[in-house]
Amino acid sequence: MAQPAAHNRTILMPMSTAAWLVDNTTLTFEQIGDFTGLHKVKVEAIADGDIKVPVRNPITDGYITQEDLDRAATDPNARLTLLQTDLPEPVIRAKGPRYVSVAHRADKPDGILWIIKTHPELKDAQIIRLIGTTKNTIASLKNRTHPNYTNLRPRHPVLLGLCRQDELNAAILKSGGKLHPDAEENTQNDQPNIDTTEWV
Repeated sequence: MAQPAAHNRTILMPMSTAAWLVDNTTLTFEQIGDFTGLHKVKVEAIADGDIKVPVRNPITDGYITQEDLDRAATDPNARLTLLQTDLPEPVIRAKGPRYVSVAHRADKPDGILWIIKTHPELKDAQIIRLIGTTKNTIASLKNRTHPNYTNLRPRHPVLLGLCRQDELNAAILKSGGKLHPDAEENTQNDQPNIDTTEWV
């Protein structure tokens, strides 16, 4: 049986990554579970079609190399190596005002714009708690009067390191929105029979 993987990075969409590995490799369920952080039972449920999620290629996502996949495919006891990155990982924070580093503050408008366009059901107060912004900034983005609006592009706030996926999921559900199937992973338990919803 594969030993636990020694890495610190987290795969953002583990079920979609596992689905790709099930469909495109001969890795064991233990190897896939070890790499993605999923329980073997959940990997088996994905393979059996009990859990239906879109697939994501971990090679193009920068999580692993083809060479490492080929190596692990020949040895069921081999562990896959999760590639490291300089991109920020979600971190657990204490309650209170959100601190965003100077390096990430310039990314806030992009993250807010993504929320406004992708999940317009979120209230301003929710966005303020998630991103640590102000009502004036949100209003300027909604009415397109932000001084840098023409240079902005909507970008996922989790990938920018502005908030955690579970925090965003909770806000979306609270406001009556729907989650992408992979986003639901952070609000579900390890039971294999999971219904997924449509991405909005």
